[in-house]
Amino acid sequence: MENTLYLECYSGISGDMTAGALLDLGADQNVLKKVLNSLPLSGFTAKISQVKKAGLLACDFNVILEHENHDHDMHYLHHHEQHSAQQSEHAHTHASEHQHTHEHRGLSEIYSIIQKADMTETARKTAVKIFTILGESEAKAHGTSLEEVHFHEAGAADSIVDIISAAVCLDNLNITNVIIPALYEGTGTIRCQHGILPIPVPAVTNIVQAHRIPLSLTGVQGEFVTPTGAAIAAAVRTSGQLPEHFQIIRTGLGAGKRTYERPSILRAMLIQPDALSGQMHHTDVIYKLETNIDDCSGEAMGYVFECLLSAGAKDVHYFPVYMKKNRPAYQLNVLCSEADISKLEQIIFSQTTTIGIRRQRMERSVLPREIKTLQTEYGSVQVKICKSNDSLFIYPEYESVICICRQTGLPYFEIYRKLQEICSRQLS
Repeated sequence: MENTLYLECYSGISGDMTAGALLDLGADQNVLKKVLNSLPLSGFTAKISQVKKAGLLACDFNVILEHENHDHDMHYLHHHEQHSAQQSEHAHTHASEHQHTHEHRGLSEIYSIIQKADMTETARKTAVKIFTILGESEAKAHGTSLEEVHFHEAGAADSIVDIISAAVCLDNLNITNVIIPALYEGTGTIRCQHGILPIPVPAVTNIVQAHRIPLSLTGVQGEFVTPTGAAIAAAVRTSGQLPEHFQIIRTGLGAGKRTYERPSILRAMLIQPDALSGQMHHTDVIYKLETNIDDCSGEAMGYVFECLLSAGAKDVHYFPVYMKKNRPAYQLNVLCSEADISKLEQIIFSQTTTIGIRRQRMERSVLPREIKTLQTEYGSVQVKICKSNDSLFIYPEYESVICICRQTGLPYFEIYRKLQEICSRQLS
C-alpha cells in the first residue's frame, strides 16, 4: 500500500534529523544496522537514542567519528561572529584541525560505497539520487563538473551514513509520496571548509532553485537547512501541497545536534489523506509540461518518449497538430511531479528542437492502490489493486499478461479476463 509522508520543516532539515525522524516514525533499526554494518567505511559508530528537545522526546541519530569534523561544534561554526584577536586565533586553530582531519571524496568513490552496501535497489537508487543532487549543487557553486566535484563536509563518513540511513528508512517504511510544502532557513553566516559563507549556503540555494522548493527565511540566526538536508528533500519530494483533510497515522521527531534559538527538530508524519472528509481517494498535485514541435523527426520523438519515462515521468504522450502557416507538428505532453520538472525539461530541451515549454499545475484525485504478486495456474502474475469505498478493482499488469500470451498463444483479452477472475477469487 502506498504511504504518504509529510515532513514539517519549520526548524529546517538535515541528514541526521531526517534519519532520526524516520526511525522515530517506525523504521526498523535492525534493517538499518545491517546496512550500515555492510558499508566499506571505517572510523564511525552509529548510535540511536532518545533525547529531549524543548521538552519534547525525539530520536537522536548520531554518527560518532574517530576524528571529529566540527559539523556540530557551535564554537567552530559561529564563533567568527565575535571579533577579538584571541577568538580569531582560536577559530584559526579549529579551522586548521578541521581541514587536517576532514575526508574529501569524489562522487564516483561515494557511488562505489553505495553500490557495495547490502541494501535494496529502491534504497540504493534514492541514495544515489540524493548524492547526485548534492554533487550538481556543489559543481555549480564551484564552477566545475559533476565528475570532478569533490565533497568536503558531505564526503565525510557521517554525511554518507546520514544519507544512506535516510534512504534505507524511507524504503523500509514503504514511503511513496512525500509532501514538503517549504524549507525554513535561518540567517547570518557559518564557517565551513571553504571559509565563512552566508546562510543559506550556495549549495542549498542551488538545490532549492533547481528543484523549485519554496524557501522561507525565519529571521532567526543560524543554519537550519544543511546541503544534505536540502538534497534529501529535493530527491524525495513529490508534492508541496497538503490535502485539505487528512488523518495522522503516526508521528516521528528527529533531533538535530545544533543549539539555536529555535530548537532543531524535524517532525515526520505518516498521513492518510482525506480521512476526515469520508472520501476513499486522496488528492495531490502534478504538473503538465507541454510543447509544440514542428521540426523534429518521428524517430527523435520516439526516443525522447522513452527517455522521459525512464527519468520518472508519470505519463508521456504526443499527437499531431497543425501550427502557424499550417505546418504539421507534434504536441508533446508530459505529466510529472513537481520535484522532477527541472530534470524532465532538460531532457526535452536536449533531445528535441523545442525552445520553449509550457508548464501547468494540476490537482488530481487518486485511488489508493498497491501492486501484488499472485500465484495462478499460469505462474506468478503482478496485479494492480485499487479500492474505492467498498469496491475492489483488479488490473493485471501488462507485462504479466503478454508473457502468458506468448507462452500459450491465447488472445490478450482472454488472458486478461481469466487473470481478473482468478485474482478476484484469491482476494475475496
